[in-house]
Amino acid sequence: MSLNADQAKLIADFILADFEGERNRTKGVIAAIPAGKESYSPDSKSMNALDLGWHIASSEWFFLNGICEGKFAPGESSRPESIRTAQDVLAWYDANVPPAVERAKGLSGADMAKDIDFFGMFNTSGAVYLNLMVKHGVHHRGQLSAYLRPMGAKVPGIYGPSGDTPVK
Repeated sequence: MSLNADQAKLIADFILADFEGERNRTKGVIAAIPAGKESYSPDSKSMNALDLGWHIASSEWFFLNGICEGKFAPGESSRPESIRTAQDVLAWYDANVPPAVERAKGLSGADMAKDIDFFGMFNTSGAVYLNLMVKHGVHHRGQLSAYLRPMGAKVPGIYGPSGDTPVK
């Protein structure tokens, strides 16, 4: 999808503003991972809960930084040894993602309209990658929320009440 600078800036500004709400919902789901149950996985092919929480947090940072740099660089995606609990993920998320969001907010329309190669799989604008970032996070947040009840946790409301949160 080819966007001009004005279109890209409008889309990026909207997505980044909307992302603040998504980020808070994501934090609520990660925070619900019960202590001592971080290694829970519903299937041998699935990531465990802690790795999935890490994947969500670190990939948002990855997308934001790739957009800001105008290139996506391969890197280590495995969870660092220092990240051992959901609270560790949240602390890392709070320390790293907001500054990346602020950097992205400061990009010009021309920067957001510029096509960026994604390892030969995609070549599209930063604004479109922001949309992909949100969709990717929502997808994995849904997976993680489905892990919670089998882990003995309560599922937080995401876009409204859940079976575990009352209607207000």
